[in-house]
Amino acid sequence: MPESLDTPAHLDLKKDVGLTIRWADGGESFYPIEHLRRLSPSADMRELRRALDANPLTVLPGTGASGSPLVATDAELVGNYAIRFTFSDGHSSGIYTWDYLRRIDPARGEIERAPGDEGPSHDNPLGLGGR
Repeated sequence: MPESLDTPAHLDLKKDVGLTIRWADGGESFYPIEHLRRLSPSADMRELRRALDANPLTVLPGTGASGSPLVATDAELVGNYAIRFTFSDGHSSGIYTWDYLRRIDPARGEIERAPGDEGPSHDNPLGLGGR
């Protein structure tokens, strides 16, 4: 089966800087660590982004007691469709599919909302409204 053009041909993670992906179609993307953390596709981060949209004064989670810069402490492939990072602040629940990474590529310009943020709330996953 031929390789999809939406899959990486090469991944290069510099844990303190960012992830560079060379795509099968020949394109290249660079994702700073802070960008990956801020746009994590995890449910808790989607809820935090919603809270920030509703109230810009929402208290953000801390970056850890050390106050050191955010880094990726680990990364692992998830099947042949995604990658998961562990960040120095302890966050590790986001699974970044190749399609998701294409959609949040910083070269595409400012991303106001992460893909998936427009879906139903984590408190109301089926989108059925109040009781």
